[in-house]
Amino acid sequence: MPTRHDLGGIVHSYQAYDPARIPSPRPPQIDLVSPAMEHLLEYGELDELTPEQLASAVLLDPEQIRGLGPSIESLKRMLEARKRKILERWDATGARKRARTAFREAAAKIKPPANHKEIFHRAVRDEQLRLLERLWYAQDDDQSRFGADLVGLVDRLGAVYQIDELATKWAFTGREKLGVEEALEVKEELEEIDRLLAQLADAQKNARVGLIDLEALGRYAAEGELDDLARLKAQVEEMVQRMAAEQGLDKGKKGYSLSPKAMRLFQGKLLEKIFSALDPSRTGRHQVNVTGEGAVEMVPTRQYEFGDSVAHIDIPGSLINAMLRQGKERPLRLDARDIEVHTTRNTPKCATVVALDMSGSMRHGGLYVSVKRMALALQGLVQREYPGDALSFLEMYSFAKPRSAGEIVTLLPKPVTIFEPVVRLRADMSDPTITAEDVPPHFTNIQHALQLARRQLARADTPNKQVILITDGLPTAHFEGNQLFLLYPPHKRTEEATLREAEACRREGIVVNVFLLAGWSQSREDIQFAYKLAQTAQGRVFFTSGKDLDRFVVWDYVSRRRSIIG
Repeated sequence: MPTRHDLGGIVHSYQAYDPARIPSPRPPQIDLVSPAMEHLLEYGELDELTPEQLASAVLLDPEQIRGLGPSIESLKRMLEARKRKILERWDATGARKRARTAFREAAAKIKPPANHKEIFHRAVRDEQLRLLERLWYAQDDDQSRFGADLVGLVDRLGAVYQIDELATKWAFTGREKLGVEEALEVKEELEEIDRLLAQLADAQKNARVGLIDLEALGRYAAEGELDDLARLKAQVEEMVQRMAAEQGLDKGKKGYSLSPKAMRLFQGKLLEKIFSALDPSRTGRHQVNVTGEGAVEMVPTRQYEFGDSVAHIDIPGSLINAMLRQGKERPLRLDARDIEVHTTRNTPKCATVVALDMSGSMRHGGLYVSVKRMALALQGLVQREYPGDALSFLEMYSFAKPRSAGEIVTLLPKPVTIFEPVVRLRADMSDPTITAEDVPPHFTNIQHALQLARRQLARADTPNKQVILITDGLPTAHFEGNQLFLLYPPHKRTEEATLREAEACRREGIVVNVFLLAGWSQSREDIQFAYKLAQTAQGRVFFTSGKDLDRFVVWDYVSRRRSIIG
């Protein structure tokens, strides 16, 4: 019989095994940075992230808190028993009739003014709460007798609505009659029980113990029964605070703020998400087969040629060549034909300016959030993969303004301050009495953005220059010298000024790529202008929805870098 010593061995076969993606034995780390960053992207600095908001956004693994507190199932059974007891005791049918009768009797005692009599009787007949409220607002004196009677009648009709909902939302099987006030109290208690059941179910699924209302739950639980749950809640809150500190979330007096460490973590997660669609390709990305004189040393070698840098000599390979040539002869003498050098690859730099549209229309559909998310992803890509590249950002509205990477998350679309259907404004910005704060900010000045981008790229020491323009439509503002024109609907004069600036970019070797976001007001003219602008500056037009913007821009940047290297 064969033994372990004379067997040829066991061959193990691993199906779909990828050594670069070995699953971790630890549970996945809870992501606190993404919900905090999404909150900041949406609200800027207007609203700080509170501990309650962070707790509601965090999804924990229930296994992480198993055994730390009382059984959630027992608490759910307790609440369901209380709810069942209420439904088996009461009958809500009589309460509906009594509430409606009280409303009719109160209405019959009211004497409306002659000019409001018809509307009043129609509101009572149809039980229309909105009509009664309109009648109250129509009174010249809200302290009048009729106004005071209307307030009481609105309350009674509100009770009718509430009890109708009570009778239809829950299935009562009892026989004990409910009064109107009792019915409203029962409805409030049932709503609280349903809310607590939902909180417990959420805690059971996502371990959101911090969101359970222990004060309300204590009204139904026995004394001391919630002590373990309170300790568990404190433990979870302490765990969330510890993980927040580890991931770069700094806790202040009012809420959490993000540190540079948190920003880098979020950018890394964005890039992992964007490049996850490239998984079917072989390991590694951005492969190029172009070799030449450069700073990046590659594995393949070649014979030394006059002028090659000694820094790239393959010393082990050169010594082996000398040993093979000399055999046993010693001492070892290195000949020029023995020397081999590593091939190198040149990685030319690229200078990019990204113009982020923050005009008033970007607030629709949360487009501005997608624009800021794209900017963070692109900055993370350049820092991680192409540290030699130059990347800068411009905020684009009625003006264009340079912005640092740290300011991106705080940008918000400008508030609309003019609501006329036709706007024709001109401001002399050379006048010292006129400042940018005096100008309506919600217009779109692509011409000024291209002008500033051209000035910034003129200082770049690389021939590879591009502008990434992200907008949702036509320009509505432009400069002519020191004169700023704000023209809505979009005017041909603004289009011509913008195209002249795009032509200036083309003459200086700057490519302008336009990413046109799909907006609610986008028209054929928006698309045609985007094509004209890109063609003038020898660029391209990309049509994308907001949620795909980061993927399109990052992939296009990688594609352009690959074409530059090639």
